[in-house]
Amino acid sequence: MKKAKQNPNTSGIHAWLLLWKTARAVETYAHRRIQLLELGVSDFGVLEALLHKGDLPINALGSKVLLTSSSMTAAVDRLESQGLVERKNDPNDRRARLVSLTPKGQKLIERAFKTHAKDMEQIMSPLSEQERNTLITLLHKLGHHAETII
Repeated sequence: MKKAKQNPNTSGIHAWLLLWKTARAVETYAHRRIQLLELGVSDFGVLEALLHKGDLPINALGSKVLLTSSSMTAAVDRLESQGLVERKNDPNDRRARLVSLTPKGQKLIERAFKTHAKDMEQIMSPLSEQERNTLITLLHKLGHHAETII
């Protein structure tokens, strides 16, 4: 006797649970790989944001890497003491200070990011390009909707 084909569970709670578990697994993989680069996840995030966004005020940097103001200050202090970033005056606003990469920080994050990009390709390898495009489109749609209702 043939089993009737069961419909997949498409409930909101099931979709959320799969999204949450998948995000946790991918995040765990990414964090472990970043730690192999001998960088903390927060430090990597700060350096990566500066690499791709350029010099930023500390508050803008904090919102990019999802760190609180006090955690952001501690991260910048730590990176500055290692010679990886520096604080400098904002030429457009005398009251503001910018955080920027030093040559040493630039070299470190370029090398680390290259490895990180390969690691992220590895974790995403089961998905075809079309599947990745679909996933990205759906995540944007879901994220924008969630932001409008919170």
